[in-house]
Amino acid sequence: RKEYSKQLEQKIIQGLKDLNFLDVNFAIDFRKKKNYTDNGTDDIQYLISTNPGETLKPLGQIVSGGELSRIMLALKAILADRDEIETLIFDEIDTGISGRTAWKVAEQLSILAGAHQVICITHLPQIAAMADSHYLIEKSADEGKTVTKIVRLSEAESITEIARLLGGASITDAVMSNALEMKQMAEKTKKY
Repeated sequence: RKEYSKQLEQKIIQGLKDLNFLDVNFAIDFRKKKNYTDNGTDDIQYLISTNPGETLKPLGQIVSGGELSRIMLALKAILADRDEIETLIFDEIDTGISGRTAWKVAEQLSILAGAHQVICITHLPQIAAMADSHYLIEKSADEGKTVTKIVRLSEAESITEIARLLGGASITDAVMSNALEMKQMAEKTKKY
């Protein structure tokens, strides 16, 4: 375990850098338990530092929700060929990211999609553009009750939805053109 953990640490650090963690450090800490258990005698803790000058601290104590989602994405991408889970769900993996980082997350999701079914709930056009199938989820009130509607979008509707994510209330020709270009870039970028 200890020997392989050093290789895994380096893969995780590279995976996190690929997700735009620019100055990241990651370590797997082994300590001995007092008693032998069905998991052996090792007490394993994951340590991380995501900002310059920070010391390594336990993963669960320092990362935000968005950071934790990206760390899990990096781990899943590294272990994708060994993972037997068929469907992966990422709920708002876009929390606290934008621009280049969002595109890098979208690329990693596309790598995972080569070995798994990936369901991703997002509000970012960079991530939505990478989808093979695009669904719109809307809530509305009907006779005093909240109703959720899920609709699979056509290719044209998908581009319009990406444009809405890009442009908000006013979808101009320029925004539509940008959405189409983003979808075309995503198709060229996909890793499967």
